[in-house]
Amino acid sequence: MSLFLPTYFSPISQYKAMVNSEQVVFEIEDNFQKQTYRNRCYIYGANGKQLLNIPVNHPASTDRKKTKDCLVENSSQWQSQHLKSLQVAYRNSPFFEFYIDDLLPIFTKKYHFLLDVNIDSYTAIMEALQLPTLYSKTTEYQLESETDYRALANAKQTESSPFEPYIQMFDDKHGFIPDLSILDLLFMEGPNASSYLEKKE
Repeated sequence: MSLFLPTYFSPISQYKAMVNSEQVVFEIEDNFQKQTYRNRCYIYGANGKQLLNIPVNHPASTDRKKTKDCLVENSSQWQSQHLKSLQVAYRNSPFFEFYIDDLLPIFTKKYHFLLDVNIDSYTAIMEALQLPTLYSKTTEYQLESETDYRALANAKQTESSPFEPYIQMFDDKHGFIPDLSILDLLFMEGPNASSYLEKKE
């Protein structure tokens, strides 16, 4: 069992771990923490690394702020903002037009819970990669796991394993930026993205 936190268009490091795991299990009984990929991802914008953040709040009736209970704050129109940012950053990328229609539902569907956004983004990406979308969810908090990848959801963690460079939209200006959102790899590498993820370092 490989344990992950459901995150928003997860970084490449998390997808590398998921693709090479026999069983993906999402921890949903943990407490929500700020500064994680639970509600954010990073893409390659014209000015370098660009943050896409989902505003969230928590039900007033609960003392514990569990991730599974975390609510999406939709008044900011974050979905249209994120879609516009992706269009500006990647509209000239090799595979943007090929994949964007399949991803559009995530930017148009009315969400209440952050967990649903993250599960839908995972399913959409795995389908785009033509990889199995099977996963399970925890029913109680896991203190430990045979293979624990929950730390990959920490946005402040520096990924230690090297990343083989691939061509990025603005690398002539800012150089190669490793471990961006899986969307960066998908729009730039297309069908080759799955081979990139499956490759053992």
